[in-house]
Amino acid sequence: MAADHPTTDGPLAGLVVVDLTTTLPGAQATQFLADCGADVIMVEPPDGSPLRDLAGWPALLRGKRSVTLDLHDDTDLNRLRALLRRADVMVNTLRPASAERLGLSPRVLSERYPQLVVANITGWGSTGPWRDYKGWEALVMAKTGVMHEKRGLTLRPGPAYISMPYASWGAAHAAVQGILAALIERDTSGLGQIVESNLVTGMGSMDPYNWFYEMVLERYPGAFEPMDAAYDDLGRPQAYLIYALLVAPTKDGRWLQFAQVSPRLIHAWLTELDLLGELADPKWQGFPMLPTPELRTEWWDMMLERVGARTLAEWEETMAANHDLSGELFRTPDEALDHPQIVHDGRAVTVIDPELGPVRQPTTLIHSEGKPLTEIRPAPRLGEHNSSVSLEVPDAGNRRPVANTADLPLAGVTVLEFGSMFAGPYGTTLLTDLGARVIKVEPLEGDNIRNLVAFPEAGGAKVLQGKESVAIDFTKPEGLELVYELAKRSDLVLQCFRGNAAERAGIDEAKLKAANPDLVVLGMSGYGADGPYAHRSAYAPSIGAASGLSVIDSRSAASRPADLDEAHHRAVTLHAASAVPAVQSDGIAALGVASALLVGLYAKRRGIVLPHLTASMFGTALQAVINRNTGYAGRPAVESVDNEFYGLNALYRMYRAADGWVFLAAPLAREWPALTKAMAAYIDLHADERFASQASRAEYDHALIDVLTPVFATKAAAEWERELSSRDVGCVEVAERNSEILLQTDPFFEAGYSVEARSPIFEEHRRLAPLCRFSRSRTKADAGCTIGQHTDAVLHEIGVDDDRIAALRAAKVIGGGS
Repeated sequence: MAADHPTTDGPLAGLVVVDLTTTLPGAQATQFLADCGADVIMVEPPDGSPLRDLAGWPALLRGKRSVTLDLHDDTDLNRLRALLRRADVMVNTLRPASAERLGLSPRVLSERYPQLVVANITGWGSTGPWRDYKGWEALVMAKTGVMHEKRGLTLRPGPAYISMPYASWGAAHAAVQGILAALIERDTSGLGQIVESNLVTGMGSMDPYNWFYEMVLERYPGAFEPMDAAYDDLGRPQAYLIYALLVAPTKDGRWLQFAQVSPRLIHAWLTELDLLGELADPKWQGFPMLPTPELRTEWWDMMLERVGARTLAEWEETMAANHDLSGELFRTPDEALDHPQIVHDGRAVTVIDPELGPVRQPTTLIHSEGKPLTEIRPAPRLGEHNSSVSLEVPDAGNRRPVANTADLPLAGVTVLEFGSMFAGPYGTTLLTDLGARVIKVEPLEGDNIRNLVAFPEAGGAKVLQGKESVAIDFTKPEGLELVYELAKRSDLVLQCFRGNAAERAGIDEAKLKAANPDLVVLGMSGYGADGPYAHRSAYAPSIGAASGLSVIDSRSAASRPADLDEAHHRAVTLHAASAVPAVQSDGIAALGVASALLVGLYAKRRGIVLPHLTASMFGTALQAVINRNTGYAGRPAVESVDNEFYGLNALYRMYRAADGWVFLAAPLAREWPALTKAMAAYIDLHADERFASQASRAEYDHALIDVLTPVFATKAAAEWERELSSRDVGCVEVAERNSEILLQTDPFFEAGYSVEARSPIFEEHRRLAPLCRFSRSRTKADAGCTIGQHTDAVLHEIGVDDDRIAALRAAKVIGGGS
């Protein structure tokens, strides 16, 4: 470690991270590490990192140190090598071929720096047929089908551009989890290793249940009627959930996202709207499953009318008085920092930057004892720490003996989970792939997510992967005692409860630590442990609306509609922005949970106590949109998608091909020569003076679109992908199939994005591959489990004999098992 390491606090204090990243996922990974107290040393080129061009750079680079090195200069490259000898971790976002050219390939790094953990974040991974494709987020979203799933964003036919960088967030936190797991493993082996994450599996982690829904449809064609979208091609409702998750404008033109998904809540909702009596009319028989689009639209319009009869202030007053009603205002990312719950939790902070002045931004993802995990420090100036970070080659010193193991990095770690649905529990699922044992304590009737899809266990199959299910009714004293016995044998606990529900149930942090003082307990809730919204259930669309995520994806849809037709269109767009299962707030939150649990475990191994460790679904969403909600004077505008959701500009957008769509991604000045050369057989872009420079291409952007459009229409999309990608131009066919089934198909399976598993329900099937790949350590990819499948086996481990188990089952204290 560097002797000049600055004084920091936080659970990762003393950890030296060399940051070579130049793209958003890398920046978000190292920002998280810096927020947790690591000494992150940014290595920037002399003219600065491209990250400084992002609107959110003051938050993305906060708390880091900056040194400037030209990695194409041998002297500076040697300085980097000296720095790596001091470091614990290196993070980079180089494409595999670029890493090879710089002598930073995995093989070279492993040989030269045996104790270094190296995290590589790429678009497509380091193996497989697409390893050399450009790693632009939009290319991944296009080729994997997510743009198809988000087609409700636009009125025109075809896929839609997605502005929110979901895949980057997934890849960033997969890298964080791989880094922390490798560091924990290093304590045993003494060796570092290479950790890989990529945007494809990072994106694939977001979906809560649709993977298995798609699998069922594929396996049993004709047995089920697929519901491919919430609205049909004419914008009419075809999924009953749009009534429970109504998107509607108020009298004063402010849009609200309601979330009334349980029978009790929908009853309260219809009562408030004075629609309960309508159900006596035979025409509504079967509600909410109404048989025709005309009837579904008629009911939809009645709901829109009732919501539109009150102002935002009136609805806020109504919801404050009736806790069975929950509606979130569609906020911009900046407005999200003013949300009453965020203010209450102290999850927004203003940092004084020496040049920019006040910079408002989210605090740390993790809080401890009701406060941010560390104090937020300003981003560094370019090269600010050139003199304070020693780049001299250190004495190698004595290396401790090492054991070259190839075990699971989290082998021996036990997690006790109390949670339901996806946003919290999938965080522990990710740890099972790394070798942790996760014991899920669920009610005798099972987690609600198991029944979310109308096929046995399909709703919960993904979130239950790799877990052991123990069905215990801990509202009974005998059940509570069993929970305490399990706590004694655990390392980590995840609690997903609202308000003081855990305390009422007797499984709060204090009581669990009375049984095992060494436990690390993470409290995960939708909004927060207490405060004005703590009592509310959190659903992905609600958090998407509250955090600004929905406004990012929907462009200007949250503005006042002129009439009912426009209200229909805007409602469809806003729904697509936040409620499409493939990418949404549930997945964002779950990735944050896994990272937070590993921070807690890493700290525990170093004797650092983190009391009342908390994360929230809302707070994590704010982190995911940090490039948009970081506010300061003179902040540059973020380029916005065009009116029809094709893309950002002529060189980063969709084009019609002869048989579908392609997405072109060549926005950088250095990518223009390759594009002009590749297109020379069809059009002479090089000779057109309007496109001679980056500035002139921006000025004549519409003209460039007009020039390229007829060219792309001449050939099939797959042909364009093969031809342009072979010439190192970013271009892929836009898949018009849902991502969750595409990742199960042979090409994606053979590329390593999905793997085989065996389930008691689905038998042999394909599931998403583990998000991390290690050079030494193994991962595993288990399937889901049935309710209480492991009850008997786990109780035997804690000393409960067969007679006692039988008595507990007869008393309905436990379930499942025999």
